[in-house]
Amino acid sequence: MSSPAKSPAAKSVRSVLQKYLMLPKLIRLSRSAPKDRPVAWDTYWAGIRGKGAGSEILWDPGTDNEFLGYRDVLLRYLDRELPVIDVGCGHGRFTRALAGVFTEAVGVDVSGHAVAHADAETQAGRGAAKVRYQALDMTGTGAAQALSVQGDANVFIRGVLHVLDAADQAAMVDNLRLLAGRRGTVFLAETNFQGNPVQYVSHLGATTRSIPAPLERAIRGLPMPGHFGPDERSRAFPPEAWELLADGEVAIETNPTTGVDGQSRVPGYFAVLRPRG
Repeated sequence: MSSPAKSPAAKSVRSVLQKYLMLPKLIRLSRSAPKDRPVAWDTYWAGIRGKGAGSEILWDPGTDNEFLGYRDVLLRYLDRELPVIDVGCGHGRFTRALAGVFTEAVGVDVSGHAVAHADAETQAGRGAAKVRYQALDMTGTGAAQALSVQGDANVFIRGVLHVLDAADQAAMVDNLRLLAGRRGTVFLAETNFQGNPVQYVSHLGATTRSIPAPLERAIRGLPMPGHFGPDERSRAFPPEAWELLADGEVAIETNPTTGVDGQSRVPGYFAVLRPRG
């Protein structure tokens, strides 16, 4: 006699339970990440050899499609005559794209190795002459003053705030306020995945059998990410200090490691803000 077919509900429960079999491995991998945030990021970037789709960088889709989705918002709200600071620039993909819109683009990253990658790609001709980079921790006291930019500036920040704790978010926002001054505007885009870490890595292609190499590298070496949406934005950029000009949902594109449709796109949130006063 054949066994009865499993109900859809039973299959769903089994699928969920199988995902959580990954938890011990995720815990084991994440234990190797340096506890010091700047050290973790610099160590990560020191080990990077390739860029773009199929490379080791989880959040690099290898195209400018995501940036092109932001372009109209940037043109609508940000003063193109001001320089733009790309905070958390990594290897500079978005910095170089921003240089096509603004008078000057300055990429800033806590990792000196990231800045070296960014500068090398720009010098190799994959960027514009009006791009430059600086290694700097934008959560540090006096970081805004240490940045070699004269006058007010726009700020572009993608995928940074969701990996910072509340104290570092507040410290960074203080520096962003100083950078923006009276004329500058802040554009942010952050992942806002609402599931737990197991659900998040499953969305990015992890299974009980394997974890995509770029994802495993990030788990091994980097701080555990959170999410950043309207509630987090309201706490980090309090309404009494910041005017919200626009916000909404976006898709954050990552490295298409699995080839499965949708797994390389993470639910995200964008906001455009300007300091009050």
